[in-house]
Amino acid sequence: MLSVLPKMEWRFAHPGAHIGLLEVAGVDNTFSPALLIEHKRAVEQRLRARFAGFTRADFLALPVMAAYARYYKRFSKTFHVLLQLESIVHKGKPLPDVSPLVDANFSAEVETHILTASHDADGLREPVMMDIARAGEQFSRPGGGLKDLLPGDMVMRDAGGVCCSIIYGQDDRSLITSATTRGLYVAYAPEGVPAECVMEHLEQVESAIRLFCPDAQTRQLRLLVA
Repeated sequence: MLSVLPKMEWRFAHPGAHIGLLEVAGVDNTFSPALLIEHKRAVEQRLRARFAGFTRADFLALPVMAAYARYYKRFSKTFHVLLQLESIVHKGKPLPDVSPLVDANFSAEVETHILTASHDADGLREPVMMDIARAGEQFSRPGGGLKDLLPGDMVMRDAGGVCCSIIYGQDDRSLITSATTRGLYVAYAPEGVPAECVMEHLEQVESAIRLFCPDAQTRQLRLLVA
């Protein structure tokens, strides 16, 4: 099991926040079976039926969505799960086809609105800590190039540096690939997102994983509390 610990700086900067952790091992991430594809289509149908006619204001009035909107507003950004949800509901776009481990998370994320990063656990080096970004810090974005982090943003860092931020997402060192056999899902929940919603989200991700890998081993399923 990969050890992920909270730093006091994270706790002081983000009181009331939660981090949800789901680690799965023994997974084959090389193909997407019919059951997972059917699951994604069913999620899309549920979202379009549930949110038909919703405006952006209606979405932002949802309690979990509102909590993320408040967090993102501090950094003058728009919650990207909101944008994904709008594209599915209003534009008829399907959930993306990335890989089974990533798709399992996306399909849950748009239903629960819980922001979650998907990492190849073998690409992370302990110690792994929940922390905050500091002025002048950068990290390597997928596709190349360095990105300036926003001071105070929640981040996860390992021995190699920052590997994920709420606002800017993941680095290029721990991305899930077809070779990934051990995944770590990190759900970032700012103040106002109930702990039970975070756990329900991770359980939904775990359920989706078992559609294509019923023998996956759950190494951890837990919360860090600020």
